[in-house]
Amino acid sequence: MTSITCFIVDDEPLALALVESYVSKTPFLKLTGKFPSALACASAISDNPPDVIFLDIQMAELSGMEFSRIIPEKTRIIFTTAFQQYALESYKVNALDYLLKPFSYAEFMQAANKALDWVNISRKAAESIPEKAVDDAIFVKADYRLVRIKTGDILYIEGLKDYLKIYTEMTSQPIISHITMKAMEEMLPRGKFLRVHRSFIVQKDKISIVERNRIVFGKTYIPVSDSYKEDFEKFIARNEH
Repeated sequence: MTSITCFIVDDEPLALALVESYVSKTPFLKLTGKFPSALACASAISDNPPDVIFLDIQMAELSGMEFSRIIPEKTRIIFTTAFQQYALESYKVNALDYLLKPFSYAEFMQAANKALDWVNISRKAAESIPEKAVDDAIFVKADYRLVRIKTGDILYIEGLKDYLKIYTEMTSQPIISHITMKAMEEMLPRGKFLRVHRSFIVQKDKISIVERNRIVFGKTYIPVSDSYKEDFEKFIARNEH
C-alpha cells in the first residue's frame, strides 16, 4: 500500500489531538510532524516537506491561509477550520480539500483519499517521464489531476489572476491550471517560447501572422507590450526574409 507522510498544524490542542487520532487510524497516513502554529512548522516543512499537511486557518501570528502560500510546491494542503467563509479562498491556493470543524472520521477519510489519489498520480507521472524527454512534455495540475502536455502542441499561454490558460493545437478548450507565469516559464524548454506580455507566452514556431504589433492566432489577437517589444522585434528580425 502507498504510504504518504503528513503534518498536522493547529493551535487548538483538542483539534490537534483529534486529527492525530484520525491519522493513526488511517493505514496509508504516516504522521511525521505536529505543530501548534504555522511558525513552529515553518522550519520543519522546509527541511523535510511532507506529502500533505492538515492545516488550520485561524491561527495567531501567521494564519494557515498565509502559510499555505509559502509551503513547498510538493506539499498538498487539506484545510481544517471552523470558518466556512474561507472555502472559496482555499481553492485559490489549490488546496486538495476543506474540512469544516467539527468533522467526522468519514469526512476526514474522504479528504485523505483525495490526498492518496494525488500522491499516486504524482508518483506515477514522475516515474513515467524519460529523462531525455523532459523538454518534449510538461505536467500541469488541472482539477486535482496531472495533465501531460506536449510542448510542441502549445500555441500560447494566457496568465490570469490566480491561474493560467494553456491553449494547444490538440484541444478546442484551454487547459486551466493554478500555476504562476514565472513557474511556467521555468518549466518550458529554453529557446522555444517567448514572453510577449505580462499575461502571454507564445511558442515561437507557432507565430505565423503579426498584425499591428499583435500576434494573431485565429480570432485571438495577442498584444506585444512595450516591456517585451525589443526581444520580440529581435526575434522577428532574425526570422524575416
